Amino acid sequence: MAVIHHTVLKPTKLELLTSWLPTRPWYRGGAGGPLLTKAGGFRLDDPAGEVGIEFMVVTDASGPEPGAYLVPLTYRGAPLEGAEHALVGTMEHGVLGRRWAYDGCHDPVLQAQLAALLEGRAQAQAQSVSDTPDRDVTVAYTGEGPLATGLTVTDDREGTALTAPGGETLRLHRALRPAPEGPGTSPEGAIGHVSGVWRTPDGALARGAFASVTRPVPDA
Repeated sequence: MAVIHHTVLKPTKLELLTSWLPTRPWYRGGAGGPLLTKAGGFRLDDPAGEVGIEFMVVTDASGPEPGAYLVPLTYRGAPLEGAEHALVGTMEHGVLGRRWAYDGCHDPVLQAQLAALLEGRAQAQAQSVSDTPDRDVTVAYTGEGPLATGLTVTDDREGTALTAPGGETLRLHRALRPAPEGPGTSPEGAIGHVSGVWRTPDGALARGAFASVTRPVPDA
């Protein structure tokens, strides 16, 4: 299990995201730049114990209406080769030293562990407490066989699509919306989902889909 260090980060995660979020096609905040608050999320463990994996939710008060965003991040003790385009920034960790923070959708360790979560081989962990499962995260997967690897990552207005060569798509819902359905229901057309909770600016709890899986429909 990953050990959570309660220490100082320079710059902080929110400071890094304040510069990075407006560069994303799915960001919908105001022109003056994000006004961010940490609002929820969870972690996954790297079996090798080398990479920190966090699914962070932040709320942004810069637009006409507050928005909530899912930001999957990985933290590494050295640069990830070939992932310069996915670097969110570097920060100094009070215990671990310099850390490289990446948009985790481009990190093969996060991709593998998210697939393991959907397939029931991994468990969501609390964001800020070591060795503690996060019971607010719900997972369903009705597909046959393991999720594919070798994913192509594409950002668009709706979020981030991780697409396998055969057309299977694992979509990360970046601009979060509270779900009208119950926590055990996948979004329409999906064969699996990961759902979680976050706190809205008025203090209420919202639940919605963080990720969903679809597969192409075979030709008749």
